[in-house]
Parts: sequence; structure tokens; C-alpha cells
Amino acid sequence: MGKYFGTDGFRGEANIELTAEQAFRVGRFLGHYCSRGKRGKVAIGKDTRRSSYMLEYALAAGLTASGADVYLLHVTTTPSVSYVVRTEDFDMGIMISASHNPFYDNGIKLLNEHGEKVSESLVELIEKYLDGEGERPFAERENIGCTVDYAAGRNRYIGYIISLALRSYKGMRVGLDCANGSAWMIAKSIFDALGAKTYVINNDPNGLNINTNCGSTHIEGLRSYVLANNLDVGFAFDGDADRCLAVDENGRVIDGDAIMYVCARYMKERGELDNNTVVTTVMSNFGLYKAFDELGIGYVKTAVGDKYVYESMAKNGHRLGGEQSGHIIFSKFASTGDGLITAVKIMEVMLEKKQPLSVLAADYRAYPQLLRNVRVKDKQQVMDDEAVKAAVAAAEASLEGNGRVLVRASGTEPLIRVMAEALTDEKCAAAVKGIIDTMKERNLLI
Repeated sequence: MGKYFGTDGFRGEANIELTAEQAFRVGRFLGHYCSRGKRGKVAIGKDTRRSSYMLEYALAAGLTASGADVYLLHVTTTPSVSYVVRTEDFDMGIMISASHNPFYDNGIKLLNEHGEKVSESLVELIEKYLDGEGERPFAERENIGCTVDYAAGRNRYIGYIISLALRSYKGMRVGLDCANGSAWMIAKSIFDALGAKTYVINNDPNGLNINTNCGSTHIEGLRSYVLANNLDVGFAFDGDADRCLAVDENGRVIDGDAIMYVCARYMKERGELDNNTVVTTVMSNFGLYKAFDELGIGYVKTAVGDKYVYESMAKNGHRLGGEQSGHIIFSKFASTGDGLITAVKIMEVMLEKKQPLSVLAADYRAYPQLLRNVRVKDKQQVMDDEAVKAAVAAAEASLEGNGRVLVRASGTEPLIRVMAEALTDEKCAAAVKGIIDTMKERNLLI
């Protein structure tokens, strides 16, 4: 993790930690980087945050000033930028979004020509340039780049998602929580086109309400909506729609682990689960591994972040991977987590198996889990503190092998995530409390 870029791009509070000047300089570097010996071609998408427009224009100015042409997808999803880049001969894609974070945060996500997250070596070069190392010349005369309205690229992505559905959704009552974000128009268009009776909430963005008490991080709203309207299923997206969580017809929340269970079981039955392996992260629940063991499905664990999940999938030829948070990757169809593909694939399982989601997920049982995020002064100091390490060891010992404790630093925020899984909620709470109390005693918290 670099000075500016974390596990999911350059992220921070707009005009405080991530400024328009910095966005311009990122554009200046990338415009020159993509235009070596040719005219570079870069696609930019954004979510609905008010600051996304400011950053879009700053990036476009920097890119064109360095000689690249910029294709503006406007408000769209992160996966759509990835799709457009990898299918339409772009040198790079940029998504302006802070994903599930509040509206006042924003971010710059960079995708290579394959629609994948860029290499660490490129990030290092960008960071050096941001700190004043190695100025690049401005393009002149006919070499100055131009901007192109490219809403057509977004529309082609919508067509692609529709093409992945194997059956009509006619007769299905589907709820969608668009988080007042990138999916606010796209999701309904897809489900309407496929014949569903679509019910939509949180699809009225105003620049300030993205992720506010809605979407995949506040799924209780969709849960109530599904029950109140007697819907067959509900899907909740985050701000840039690379995540999806589901709610079954009985109101049970189907998180990323449960989604992987449902899809892996179905794919194995159909001979589509290459290598008979699912890629998870260290945050996946013990219950998922127990369920996979019962099904005879293998699994691997990576560091947290869909970037690492995809790297493992691409390297080893695995077809399914993801995170409990709802980043699910179907590598046959995408090179990043895609909430809309996830929703379409869940619908496929329901329709092909002729079973409701409650039945499909019935055999998956998660261990009780508690996750607390605590704001800290210095993440590395906390992770290196011997008293904190001792508290973690004591918490693990208290579970007597029937659970686990995980303490890790956030890749994008000044947070330490403290998680415990155990046989009971009480054991989880005691384990987490002991670790956080030690951090307080050591004066490590903000």
C-alpha cells in the first residue's frame, strides 16, 4: 500500500485528502503513459457523488493536456468501465468512486487495458510523479487530446449483462436497492428488459445521499421492503455497483459467502466450476468452509480485496471467487467484481433449479460473527503493539479451537478491523471486547 493509493485506488475525503489538483496530476501522468508513440485512449466513468464531476473534469484535463483522448461514460458502474476497456481497445480505464464510503469521500480507481486493476509498479510511478519526480511535457498543437461523449459504451455494457441471462424473468417480483449510486438507472433497465416486475428503492441520487442508510452496507431497508411487498428476491448494490448482497423471499440476508455457496454448488452440478475450487478471502466465514467440505468443493484464501481474489483466479484458472461483503467475481464473464452479474447469476440458479433462494441457501449456516471497526492514530503501530498481539492470542485461546480471531488494518481508511467467529454471539463479543479494550488502554484509538 502506497502513500496515496490503497488496495482500491486513491481514496480520501474530496478536496482534503484527494484534491482536484492531484486528480489533474494523475491525469497528466497517465495521459503521457498511455500516449507513448501513439495517441492514448482512456475511458472514464463516475458515480453520483457531487465531487465526482470535479474529479472527472480534472482527470480529463490532465489526460488531454498530455496527449490522450478521453471517452466519458458519465455515471456508470465500475464493472462497466472494466467491460468497455477490455472489449473496445482502450489503453486504460478510470472509475471515480469511493465505493461504499459516504458521499464526502471519493476515489480514483485505475484499470489496465484488460479491465483489471493496475500493477503496483505503475502505482509507484504515479506516486513519485505526484510527489514532484519526473515532470512530463505538455502536448502541443494537434497532439493535444480531446474528450468524447461515450454513453454508447455504457449502453453496450447493459446489453452485455442482459445477454448473460438464460431465461426470461417474467413473473418474478424483484426488489433492487441502488444505493443512490451508479446502478440507479442501469439495474432497473436490465431487470425490466428481462421481464421482471421490478421494485426499486434508493434510485434518486442528489450527489449527497449515495450509500446513506441504503445499499449493500445498510441492507435492512431492502429486507423490510422485500417482506412488505411480498417479493421473490431482492438485490442491494453499493455506490459503484461492484458489490451485491441479496435478500430471500423470507427476509434472510444472503451475504457474499452465502452467494458463493449457492453459485458454487450450482456450478459444480453443471460441470462449470473449473478446478473444483472457489477463491475466498481471510474474512470468509468458517461456515462457508464447512459447507464446501460437505460438498467436496476446494477453496483457497487470499488477503482481503477483490484485487487479490482476481489475481488468484487469473493465475490458477478458477471460475468463482469473492468476498463476504458482496464482491463476487465470475471470471468467465468479468475481470472484476460485478454486482449486476452477481444478481443475474443468482436469478439463473433460482430459475434453472426452480427453487426460491431460501431453499438454495438453506444448507449454508454461518458461524456467529462480530466485526468492529475502530479508528486509530497509526494502523501500523497498532498492528506492531505487543500488548495488542497478546490480547489477540488470549482471545483466540478463549475460543478453544471452535472459532477464530482476525485483526487487520483497513487498506483505505484509518481503521483497524477486529473480527471474531465463535459458537455463540457472547463468545464473539467477549473476544472482540478484550482486544479493543487493550487498544484503549494503550491509547491507540482516536
